[in-house]
Amino acid sequence: MCYGCAGVLDPQRQNDFAERLLGMLNGGMTALMVSIGHRAGLFDTMADGLERTSHELAAEAGLNERYVREWLGAMVAARIVDRDPVAGTHLLPAEHAACLSRKSPTDNMGVFMQYLAGLGAVEDRVLECFRNGGGVAYEEFPRFHDVMEEDSGQSIVPVIVEKVVPLFEGLHERLTAGIDVLDVGCGRGRALMELAAAYPASRFVGYDLSGPAIERAMAMAQERGLSNLRFEVRDLTNWSEPASFDWITAMDAIHDQARPDSVLRSIREALRPGGAFLMQDIDASSEPCDNAAHPLGPMLYTISCMHCMTVSLAQGGLGLGTAWGVQLAEQMLREAGFDNIRIQRFEHDIQNAYFVMQV
Repeated sequence: MCYGCAGVLDPQRQNDFAERLLGMLNGGMTALMVSIGHRAGLFDTMADGLERTSHELAAEAGLNERYVREWLGAMVAARIVDRDPVAGTHLLPAEHAACLSRKSPTDNMGVFMQYLAGLGAVEDRVLECFRNGGGVAYEEFPRFHDVMEEDSGQSIVPVIVEKVVPLFEGLHERLTAGIDVLDVGCGRGRALMELAAAYPASRFVGYDLSGPAIERAMAMAQERGLSNLRFEVRDLTNWSEPASFDWITAMDAIHDQARPDSVLRSIREALRPGGAFLMQDIDASSEPCDNAAHPLGPMLYTISCMHCMTVSLAQGGLGLGTAWGVQLAEQMLREAGFDNIRIQRFEHDIQNAYFVMQV
């Protein structure tokens, strides 16, 4: 008998799937509470390993006790926080704090949990696009740059100087002597600020479509006294600056563009002879079946559908999506004129591949 065919159900398979869905439901709800705990600083307060009542935790974190108490209930039910029912105290185990507090510069999963609420806020608009086509514009995602700033703060910012620069032969010496560097789709520019601080003789510029992100980047650069760094609001769809830069970076930005093919050609054109290009982008496969084994597979497609793909389509773009894949990425890089492409990966960053090119 063929279960799953012609309307014949396998009861065990159905039950197993129902349990999977229940796990997803509880996991999604927990993710919202983890996001709240991250944003409210609750995990950071509890990361010292001390036991606290809800009143003590609320007082230390400067929060309302009734909400903290209910949040703790969710954390206990999800087995994230341990509770002593006799003493009424709560403890965040050290192993959990290592994955959920800002004391972990590259492993804080609370950062990623924020995507759930942010993307859920545009569900109605995305549903309209399912029915009518089109896309949801950047400005309809008020917190996305907040989350991306934290995301890049865990992936590229901690390694940009010590690990990324050495991927390019002689780049450290050239940056020390002074060259021109551009970051395409810079967002709030945290990685660029690290480079500008480390190499004061070089000149840095960041371009991004988002005015609020650029305003924030300019303010932070001014606060840090980085006079060798500037930012500009730019639509890169039809951008052209031939032979203007020695090193160009694009950090988790190319797949969002309206016309990534055009942007990549413009990047190749903008490089001077002997120049270099770094493209940090999603380490996925262009074949969806391959991504079933990806540790972030469902997350990548959800972010794509509800942000990366739709913001590109909102501009009349290609809408490649987050999981455009390393295969298509390499193809488009070669079509743009990049022949020598190396792909590097870092152990701390499970979501990105680093495409290294010198011309």
